[in-house]
Amino acid sequence: MDVYKTLSFSEAVRGNAYPGRGIIAGETPDGKKAVAAYFIMGRSENSRNRVFTVKGDAVFTEPFDISKLEDPSLIIYAAVRKVGSHLIVTNGNQTDTIAEGLNAGSDFHKSLKQRTFEPDAPNFTPRISAEIVFDDQAGFDYRMSILKSADAEGTACNRYGYEYSPIPGLGHFIHTYECDGNPLPTFQGEPARIAVPDSIDEFADEIWNALDENNKISLYVIYTDLISGETETRLFNKNTK
Repeated sequence: MDVYKTLSFSEAVRGNAYPGRGIIAGETPDGKKAVAAYFIMGRSENSRNRVFTVKGDAVFTEPFDISKLEDPSLIIYAAVRKVGSHLIVTNGNQTDTIAEGLNAGSDFHKSLKQRTFEPDAPNFTPRISAEIVFDDQAGFDYRMSILKSADAEGTACNRYGYEYSPIPGLGHFIHTYECDGNPLPTFQGEPARIAVPDSIDEFADEIWNALDENNKISLYVIYTDLISGETETRLFNKNTK
């Protein structure tokens, strides 16, 4: 078994109609840019009734048709926030928990100790989070977390954290579900090693086109230049007016 095998994103999700919500973080092959991506998928009408919108340095999930919005509690949130030298990406309102913790002098993992998996029995959707931290020497590192139920009854929370030093051309991919199912089977194992290209358009197109056509909803990709701090972003919404 090759534990260092790196897949393309397309290979990583091939045959998987429902990885759920996913986060990728890594570095471009030329070593010049930090990369982050976040996508959401949905099966119910309420979950599919969403779009990504950008407001300043933040990205929010918002209802596409407000008249059809049912329960907003687990589907409407800030998915991406910038706090100083930290870029936060998560699949829920723990984005704000991390941001508040950083502003109070705490850190990524300590802030997440306040949270658990989502209270959506029987799925108990994991909370997945990532943070890219930029430094003054035009470098960065990144970390990921998944909080998931310890059993089928949701009686306890298991917490997994991952710390990464960037390697050119390599990203890590974590998502909420192993595949479609009822209940949905929780993500297992470590984040997958994913090949990251220099071109943001190439990567954004690859991710969007590889996601199941019926279930994909939105995608946001951001490339940050490590010297200038300038960013390039791409946003895809299946729902458009």
